[in-house]
Amino acid sequence: MTEAGFLGCCGSTRFAREMALRAPFSSLDLAVEAARDIWWNKVDVQGWLEAFAAHPRIGDIESLRTKFASERFCSGEQEAALSSANEHTLQELADWNRKYEGKFGHVFLICASGKSSSEILAALKERSTNRPIEELQNAASEQQKITELRLAKLMSSGFNSSGGDTQAVGPLTNVPKAAVLSAPTPSTAPASNLRPPITTHVLDVALGKPGSNIDVSLHFLTENSIAEGDQGSWTLVGNSQTDNDGRSGPLMQPSNYLQPGTYRITFNTGAYLARLHGNSGFYPCANVVFKVRPSQCAEHFHIPLLLAPYSYSTYRGS
Repeated sequence: MTEAGFLGCCGSTRFAREMALRAPFSSLDLAVEAARDIWWNKVDVQGWLEAFAAHPRIGDIESLRTKFASERFCSGEQEAALSSANEHTLQELADWNRKYEGKFGHVFLICASGKSSSEILAALKERSTNRPIEELQNAASEQQKITELRLAKLMSSGFNSSGGDTQAVGPLTNVPKAAVLSAPTPSTAPASNLRPPITTHVLDVALGKPGSNIDVSLHFLTENSIAEGDQGSWTLVGNSQTDNDGRSGPLMQPSNYLQPGTYRITFNTGAYLARLHGNSGFYPCANVVFKVRPSQCAEHFHIPLLLAPYSYSTYRGS
């Protein structure tokens, strides 16, 4: 598994380099887990745009064949979806692609597997109404889906010959309820594989680069319920600052168990915006409140912030 092979799965050179450094993978699950971590935690906005640029326009079959002539696992992605498209649909796709690129500055990206040409066109029209900050997130999510499909095709022959197990590992069961910072580690999980259950990074979508040197804090709701209108009592879990890649340092101790409940990540956006954009923006801070359910206590929660002077959005990554 070479860097060139991973570059065929995702057009970001940072992604391909990081995947090659972590290879080889004993299962597809481990490869996908690494790909998600690298895409959401290591690759910055410029890397995302680099990956987007590696894709031909949806509907441009000749460009697709030329660009991916050497990667059979890429060349058929759109062809199956568009094989039955008539000239009118193809022309509409071309027209809407131009509108989309004019608004967002990158190609329309969608995981075409299993979708008809009419479904792709409908998605293109619908997503063209989004704000740029929303569409950047959508395109990144679609790229991750495409990457995972290509990884499966790239690695399938190796797994078939070696008999590697590609079944997903189920969630941990019977994990004792314990304090957030002192949860026990099951003996089946090597300590070297542990990481903080909650992580974050900041992307400055106005500048197209990571948001560095932003103070970040994590709190846990210990009393009452915000759903009932009471702000409750928030207990500090940890605080840190984003690095040059926009990723925060550890906000809590590494563990494979997370206490269920309500958490809040606070970003000191005002100081950052004043420093980088010349004003404190509209939001002096950004609070992201989310809930971890009992069934999710063994999961990892990556909660990025996409920031601009007068808007921000967030989502759950991997």
